[in-house]
Amino acid sequence: MNDESRHPRGGLYFEDFTIGTTIKHRLTRTVTQMDNMLFSNMTLNPQPLHIDAHFCATETEWGKPLMNSLFTLGLLIGISVNDTTVGTTIANLGMTDVTFPAPVFEGDTINATTEIVTKRESKSRPDAGIVEFIHRAYKQDGTLVAECRRQAFMRKRSA
Repeated sequence: MNDESRHPRGGLYFEDFTIGTTIKHRLTRTVTQMDNMLFSNMTLNPQPLHIDAHFCATETEWGKPLMNSLFTLGLLIGISVNDTTVGTTIANLGMTDVTFPAPVFEGDTINATTEIVTKRESKSRPDAGIVEFIHRAYKQDGTLVAECRRQAFMRKRSA
């Protein structure tokens, strides 16, 4: 895919996605306890598993705060946007089969891949189609920490 065929912001159009392709995203991110605190507090989530180090040290098997799983999910999808959908997504239609098979802690560095699993033309809009992705997040040692299927309503290059 050359840069001229992408959206001016860099996203791919519906026509550009090939079923079976897996994209290894270039962006990575080391997560911090500040990320955890801010996200948990902004979303009004008082779960001590994320925001109370003493609770975690004395009452959990982890011994330290777990990263908020919805932060991890958001980071996973966010990492994918630059290589796939920036400027070309009309809307997210849904996320299913979300799993968090291993914990994420402060200091872990997250990387991600996106697999294109299905796509179809829109039945109601000739200028759009639906693409289904499987996003996967890994920490620095290769451990899978998050996965989800995401359906996105995508712009076509031309109607």
